[in-house]
Amino acid sequence: MADPRGFLTTPSETPTRRPVDLRLMDWREVYEPFAGERLRDQAGRCMDCGIPFCHNGCPLGNLIPEWNDLVWRDDWRAASERLHATNNFPEFTGRLCPAPCETSCVLGINAEPVTIKQVEVSIIDRAWDSGWVQPQPAEMSTGKAIAVVGSGPAGLAAAQQLARAGHTVVVYERADRIGGLLRYGIPEFKMEKAHLDRRLRQMSQEGVKFRPGVEVGVDVTMGDLRKRYDAIVLAIGATQWRDLAIPGRELAGVHQAMEYLPGANRVQEGDIDTAPLDAAGKHVVIIGGGDTGADCLGTAHRQGAASVTQLEILATPPDARPTGQPWPTYPMTYRVSSAHEEGGDRVFAVSTEEFVGESGVLEGLRIVDVEWREGRPIMVEGSARVLRADLVLLAMGFTGPETVILQDELDVEIDGRGALVREDDYSTSVDGIFVAGDAGRGQSLIVWAIAEGRAAAASVDRYLTGKSNLPSPIPASARPLTV
Repeated sequence: MADPRGFLTTPSETPTRRPVDLRLMDWREVYEPFAGERLRDQAGRCMDCGIPFCHNGCPLGNLIPEWNDLVWRDDWRAASERLHATNNFPEFTGRLCPAPCETSCVLGINAEPVTIKQVEVSIIDRAWDSGWVQPQPAEMSTGKAIAVVGSGPAGLAAAQQLARAGHTVVVYERADRIGGLLRYGIPEFKMEKAHLDRRLRQMSQEGVKFRPGVEVGVDVTMGDLRKRYDAIVLAIGATQWRDLAIPGRELAGVHQAMEYLPGANRVQEGDIDTAPLDAAGKHVVIIGGGDTGADCLGTAHRQGAASVTQLEILATPPDARPTGQPWPTYPMTYRVSSAHEEGGDRVFAVSTEEFVGESGVLEGLRIVDVEWREGRPIMVEGSARVLRADLVLLAMGFTGPETVILQDELDVEIDGRGALVREDDYSTSVDGIFVAGDAGRGQSLIVWAIAEGRAAAASVDRYLTGKSNLPSPIPASARPLTV
């Protein structure tokens, strides 16, 4: 156990965010440095529970009490080894995961939970700075070759695990750079791409081969891949966005979030000077109250939007855990991200009825208040009004993977949610084809993507060699403890 009285004597503390007026002038990550001694005290709040429910909250099975104890004892290198034992990319999850482990923390029953996410990211950042993260190439080759289609967290995790098992691994990505949504969907202020790039360098040194700018089904067929490789892992994500089919949808100025965010990231990559969709001087309305909407919000602030309003059809969440979402489930409470802290209006319990404009150009949108009765939104009479808008961004989530070409070429079964059907070992009905991440699970968290990539890699290794020493954390049918 770490500090035996830490949870009683040490208050919860997290890093402060840089002042809003300063951070809006750049695209750097928003948090101030957090001293190692203060972080050590936070790790000391861990109670080393007899049943660590934080493990249940995290599908990766992270050894959280162990690395908390090691940080408290100042053994950071051993903490890094424990962290990497279950997670290939803690620098990603430590910045991007909503931390269901923390809402499952036993201390969180009647106090602030351990700041697990901050401890995690501090460990990995110190490990990189100290030179402890080194390539781990396989000692010998199996002679087997595997294609991984998609380079998001699931595909990268599967690729790294399989390369370390001695297989030849080639990752195909249709975008011009590797990383999937990590590259072009996550704004720089949430995760600077230097973290992604240095992990990709490590993977290259471990033997993983990357093929960006190659769209499977267009530039190379699935038939070609099946002839060339002994197995294929489909990690294509759930990138089919949800649309809003209402009057005025065709107006110029209404765009999907994923038509908007990549341009801002390309500016930060140095590809272009100005994003094709730029919010500068515009009145922006974001439809959707989730993480993608918050990403659009922070991006619009940095581009100099005249105003930003974020709409959500659900009612305003409560500040405290609802009785219907007891510990250790993940509660739907009111949360303020760094982007929300930077400004803009949040409007809950409204539905968009129509986009309005003149001469084919967006000028606003008509919204109406709703009341939720028996789980359904009921429009409130007399509440309709028009919001001014020059740019509307649809951030309403994703419906599943883009499967048309794959289905035509492979006849892979698609379930009622639009996801690729797979068995508990991540195999599909087509021999040698496996599915990992959002493509099979549906839109989910980064920790699920990495966990599934690791588990699918173990199944592929076993399929090719008859056995596997790779860890297999979860079956494909596993469901989160969280709501």
